[in-house]
Amino acid sequence: MKVPDTSAARVLVVGDVMLDRYWFGDVSRISPEAPVPVAKIERTEERPGGAANVARNVAALGAKAALLSVVGADEPGQVLARLLRESDIDASLHEDAGLATTVKLRVVARQQQLLRIDFENAPDHEVLKAKLAEYAERLPQCDVVILSDYGKGGLAHIAEMIRLARAAGKPVLVDPKGEDYARYAGATVLTPNRSELRQVVGRWADDAELAAKAQKLRADLGLEALLVTRSEEGMTLFRERGAEHEPALAREVFDVSGAGDTVIATLAVMMAAGQDMAVAMRLANRAAGVVVAKLGTATCSLAELQAA
Repeated sequence: MKVPDTSAARVLVVGDVMLDRYWFGDVSRISPEAPVPVAKIERTEERPGGAANVARNVAALGAKAALLSVVGADEPGQVLARLLRESDIDASLHEDAGLATTVKLRVVARQQQLLRIDFENAPDHEVLKAKLAEYAERLPQCDVVILSDYGKGGLAHIAEMIRLARAAGKPVLVDPKGEDYARYAGATVLTPNRSELRQVVGRWADDAELAAKAQKLRADLGLEALLVTRSEEGMTLFRERGAEHEPALAREVFDVSGAGDTVIATLAVMMAAGQDMAVAMRLANRAAGVVVAKLGTATCSLAELQAA
């Protein structure tokens, strides 16, 4: 399968950003203070997470990535802004003093995650209202919109964002969270994983029941498509004309964190480059196969996708 030219593709990402911090070290003893391992940290790493990782994946695939989000007026927010600049992302990060930038700190020893510590606070006030005007201004300069919902409060106006984008003739891809999918009505594509979909439609006994439930949800929400990522079972694209399935690529799975970000980013870039949704799904499946073989939130470059 040929990978298209993505250099003219423009993707606008809106959503909840976070900073992923990694502390790498070794464990050789148990603490005398409590029955817990002692990790001796040897190096640290910082990477953009959440919607920022989606934007990073868009840029890695050779497309132009713009990002709209909110961070706290704090050190992690400044680090995130620097990392995004270094990744060649046109980021507009609104600083809010009443908000702490979300940080996920992972302690890793011998390629195994020992512990994850989350630093975050839910916004106690409206944080993205000011972004709506800028969002509307930026719509004409993009081909596809990604709304990356991590349930952190940054997408309180998602229904209005979907309406504005569709009125401007832009496809809207949503990575959903929670049980209330009614707020995503009218989007072009939703990309839930297997467990996220189960939260909304309940369990299914076989592929036929999954298809019935997925198609009902797609029709109820007025979506063009529902792309369900199914881990080792691959991914299935449900459209009005029926379902198309792409099996998982057989390779060693190292870390699935951030794989959903890669899937929605690849789907958006390929659609922005003029590909049909089914072709875009096949390329997204290949890109996901590349990133799950890497540790932590990672990206798939254009060269890696071509090689895959």
